[in-house]
Amino acid sequence: MANKTDSNTYTVLFAIGMVLVVGSLLAFSASVFNPQISLNKKLEKQQNILFSMGINEATLTNDEADVNTFVPAKEVTGIFKKYIKEQLVIEGDKVTPDSLAYLIDLKKETEKAKDPNYQRKLPVFIGEKDNEKFYIIPVRGAGLWDAIWGYIALSEDLRTVKGAYFDHKGETPGLGANIKEPYFYNDFKGEELFDGDQFKGITVAKGNADPKNLDKSDHEVDAIAGATITGNGVTAMIKKDLAMYLPFFNSLKNRVN
Repeated sequence: MANKTDSNTYTVLFAIGMVLVVGSLLAFSASVFNPQISLNKKLEKQQNILFSMGINEATLTNDEADVNTFVPAKEVTGIFKKYIKEQLVIEGDKVTPDSLAYLIDLKKETEKAKDPNYQRKLPVFIGEKDNEKFYIIPVRGAGLWDAIWGYIALSEDLRTVKGAYFDHKGETPGLGANIKEPYFYNDFKGEELFDGDQFKGITVAKGNADPKNLDKSDHEVDAIAGATITGNGVTAMIKKDLAMYLPFFNSLKNRVN
């Protein structure tokens, strides 16, 4: 006599049962862990914004060994409120204060902006440290394998990079993934974005004649060996995303003048 477990009906019913059990477990796990995952993402954004303007673990400990370490997650919300004096959302000619501007999803905004009738939201963060004002701009682009992103902290006159931080979703370890290493993002500090009144951005240049990055007016930083496509992605996202803020920059300059 054939075993009941050998029948096709049993196999189908068993498979359906397993799908239901696994699906229920996944749904339960999502309901339990999603709030914490969402909170972690919010805290990470705050850490990155602060880090780009030079607020790091060393700010709290006065230990230079901690200069490339983020503000701890358990303290970052309070530190964020202390140093980020204002958050703005730009929509065309309209600029609105918004304390949750840091939560704007740049990926979703890029998708929405494919509709010519949609007015893209551009977040800006205004920070102050040691009586110095910073304008922090988020950027997002494409690397070799997946998304890359970062934050560029600009001087009060909006011409000079005061700090930067980059990250990625899936670049090659030891190559493109090194955009998040200090030796790379620290090269951007002091670089000029303009040549006179013309916006130039910053190019990640292969074969740059200034490998020690001593010339801050050449609008270039040295590329990562073996990561040309990722470097090109960093170049493109800086030029593309910062260019969207030029009308806002000009409005600030006109207000000062």
